[in-house]
Amino acid sequence: MQPNLDAFWMPFTANRDFKQAPRLLSKAKDMHYWTPEGREVLDATAGLWCVNAGHGRPRIVEAIARQAAEMDFAPPFQMGHPLAFELADRLQHLTPPGLNRFFFTNSGSESVETAMKIALAYHRVRGEAQRTRLIGRERGYHGVNFAGTALGGMGPNRKLFGSSVAGVDHLRHTHDLTRNAFTRGQPEHGAELADDLERLVTLHDASTIAAVIVEPMAGSTGVLLPPKGYLERLRAICDKHGILLVFDEVITGFGRLGAPFAAQKYGVVPDMITMAKGITNGTIPMGAVAVRQEIHDTFMQASGPGIELPHGYTYSGHPMACAAALATLDTYAEEDLLTRGTRLHGALEETVHGLRDLPHVVDIRNTGLVAAIEFAPRAGAAPGRRAFEVFLGCFEAGVLVRAAGDNIAIAPPLIVSESQLAQVADTLRRVMSQLT
Repeated sequence: MQPNLDAFWMPFTANRDFKQAPRLLSKAKDMHYWTPEGREVLDATAGLWCVNAGHGRPRIVEAIARQAAEMDFAPPFQMGHPLAFELADRLQHLTPPGLNRFFFTNSGSESVETAMKIALAYHRVRGEAQRTRLIGRERGYHGVNFAGTALGGMGPNRKLFGSSVAGVDHLRHTHDLTRNAFTRGQPEHGAELADDLERLVTLHDASTIAAVIVEPMAGSTGVLLPPKGYLERLRAICDKHGILLVFDEVITGFGRLGAPFAAQKYGVVPDMITMAKGITNGTIPMGAVAVRQEIHDTFMQASGPGIELPHGYTYSGHPMACAAALATLDTYAEEDLLTRGTRLHGALEETVHGLRDLPHVVDIRNTGLVAAIEFAPRAGAAPGRRAFEVFLGCFEAGVLVRAAGDNIAIAPPLIVSESQLAQVADTLRRVMSQLT
């Protein structure tokens, strides 16, 4: 029996349209969802970029149940529990060297908010309280809290809320259909766009800028990969001017690009990494900020007695979330999933680029186990209409993909098989062939 749909105000959803024709999921296992009617749907989006090890993994399920029975909650303020410390220790063996201090949150949005507060506070305790400006990037997505909304560069996510945070500016985005369309992997052109930061330094003065935050791969705006040399130049400019560089790896973390983090894939080490989603395989909300040890030590050495950073959440390092995360990391390690995107990169690349001949396709981008197909906007229609129709058509045909503006994003669980990648491509071909 279908539940009453009225009371739930759904996130990032056209509620009036959805409730006229709901799309419900009631069961999940490994690579598939099932609808309440029993229809099987192949998950080509890892839920929402988060179920990297596939659904219903027994090790993770059992760890959560066991922890709930043993200790369901422990206060994180002035108290601790062993699993939080164990998880932080495990994570430092996955992040780049030096990023070995971890602050736990409950989501990617909270991780971004936390990283920005750490950046502002860091400069203040160092005696540079004038460094209050934060820099994001056009077409970036950094969650939905106040800092993330202000730093994000996706217009529809910002226009209802006005200027939520003062002192924010943006780099230009790197998307360039003229020079980089149908690139496989990193685009050749666009590294010079990192020099936008020098322009903002000239405009605002370096002494006022606290941090720059970018997604190494911008996922929610349509899988935009960094041009060759771009991240390296951004790192060099930040170093030159004493600006902290933060990578938002909420989507790219935990194997999506074929490495534990994009920082390792691209060989550029930021000062902080925000993470969430794949840290618990999507089972229990959790996030974290990996912080360079020198930043952490500055707080320990320069702060007065007592609490060094007056920030945190009731559920920071929640025992059940930590249990889920530890079991998730065990699963990733046992099945070598964090590098599987490298091994399956070629299979995904060939299947998605094989759709290039279809009508209205203007670009295809891919790396690791993530790809996007971009469509030309339909004249006279709302932005993203073609992509949304493909999303609907694929769901009816038994494959879940994600519509992101004028793009369809593909990011399956890392356990996906080559035959399942072929199924995704075959379904997309059938649906896209009918687009007008």
